[in-house]
Amino acid sequence: MLWVNLRRGLIVSAIFFVLLGLAYPLATTGIGQALFHDQANGSVGKNGSTLVGQQWKGAQWFQGRPDGDDPTATGGSNLGPRSKELVDTYKKRAAALEKQGVTPTPHLVAASGSGVDPDISPEAAYAQVDTVAAARHLTDDRVHALVAAHVRGPQWGFLGASHVNVLELNEALAGLQ
Repeated sequence: MLWVNLRRGLIVSAIFFVLLGLAYPLATTGIGQALFHDQANGSVGKNGSTLVGQQWKGAQWFQGRPDGDDPTATGGSNLGPRSKELVDTYKKRAAALEKQGVTPTPHLVAASGSGVDPDISPEAAYAQVDTVAAARHLTDDRVHALVAAHVRGPQWGFLGASHVNVLELNEALAGLQ
């Protein structure tokens, strides 16, 4: 009787291994590749993933959130709203933005909770239009129209807020030259 039960257990285990360990993962991977190829492969473009925030140096580029240069160092700072260190950091970031001629906005001063947010608010993008246009010798209207073309609404029309992907915006900006 012991051998019969052992054999049944091994057969059931083998069946579930084939179904859940091989067939299901292969099927979901195939569906993902067929229907959502870009998303399933990390949404990688020629300059990196549109899902991971990147740092841009110089006034000729739109700046994203001040999340740092290391995408593997994710997570927040764990500093509370009454933290003197956090307030001082925000003041320094705001002063640096004003020095560049950019009106500070929350998305340009505060880091994201994940540390790798690729998006900023439309207000944060529009706040940088004059600076980017001047640095690239373009008209404000042309750069403003470029930002407007890259504003995405909330997902499915109601989930989240409008946003601008900084990598996609900067790639389009590079294409203007």
